[in-house]
Amino acid sequence: MAETLGKNTVAQVKLTVKDFQSDQDVRWCPGCGDYSILAQVQRVMPEFKHKKEDYVMVSGIGCSSRFPYYLDTFGIHGIHGRATAIASGVKMAKPDLQVWVATGDGDGLSIGGNHMIHMLRRNVNVKVLLFNNEIYGLTKGQYSPTSILGQVTKSTPYGVIDNPFVPVSLALGAGATFVARTMDRDPKHLQAMVRRAEDHHGSAFMEIYQNCNVFNDGAFFTFTEKETRPDRVVYLEHGKPLVFGKEKEKGIRLNGFTPEAVSINDSKYSVNDLLVHDEKDSTLAFILSDMIHNPDLPRAMGVFLATERVVYEEEMQNQISRAKSKKGIGDLQKLLNGDETWIVQ
Repeated sequence: MAETLGKNTVAQVKLTVKDFQSDQDVRWCPGCGDYSILAQVQRVMPEFKHKKEDYVMVSGIGCSSRFPYYLDTFGIHGIHGRATAIASGVKMAKPDLQVWVATGDGDGLSIGGNHMIHMLRRNVNVKVLLFNNEIYGLTKGQYSPTSILGQVTKSTPYGVIDNPFVPVSLALGAGATFVARTMDRDPKHLQAMVRRAEDHHGSAFMEIYQNCNVFNDGAFFTFTEKETRPDRVVYLEHGKPLVFGKEKEKGIRLNGFTPEAVSINDSKYSVNDLLVHDEKDSTLAFILSDMIHNPDLPRAMGVFLATERVVYEEEMQNQISRAKSKKGIGDLQKLLNGDETWIVQ
């Protein structure tokens, strides 16, 4: 990773994509969106100023959870739903490590939902890549917490009657300090969001629309395909108005607290009437995430929220240091033999 140039001079060797490609055969279904997500992460990671051995990729169970095998870093393939719990433990034990989580809508929001919300509210400095394909892919097509109402699956032959989670809204409600959404079929945007997550100091949650071409093919095609994307997606850029459309002829304005799509090519509205994105505004982030419920509005992609607050593992270390300075180094044997012990004759 590094080479000695002189007595006290060490230079970091420049990493390449190949440094993050493992020797394992990638075993996802041909055409799966996971291939693109893996490729974009591998392309971007060499840009970051960390040693390869400082990365730990943690996963649970699911198609996405094979990620640690294919990324040539340290990795932990955990049990179902426990990836964020394991990642939190790694980060608290070794705060200097760069800890990432690869999870899915089932693994991360169903059995792992409790761990997810508490890691986000604590603001542990862990980066979460949540692959959302709105289905259980590994177990062959049952409905997941993000499956849409009415969706027919192997476990809902008469249609889903559960109200689905909106992952972005869930993360915002849990108190995540960085929340973003991107797509497997928009590689440049996906790369940009990975960079933003890496730069963030605190819990970073990134939902990635990922096509399961076997059990839920085309779920996001209206947003991902070049023909329909311009009219169905609005990209969020801090400090810029929300403009979309093939000719950039449409935009989003607020009518009170309700977003609405308007034309900016007529005399009624101009770009100056449009909503300007502020990724520091949590109220606005909720409004934008809620647009998913209105089929007449485009789907928002980009950074919904990016704020700063105390990071959990740093505050934990500070608390330990304060306790040591006040009470000294602890004595485990003395603790075990304290006032609340007795000897049975």
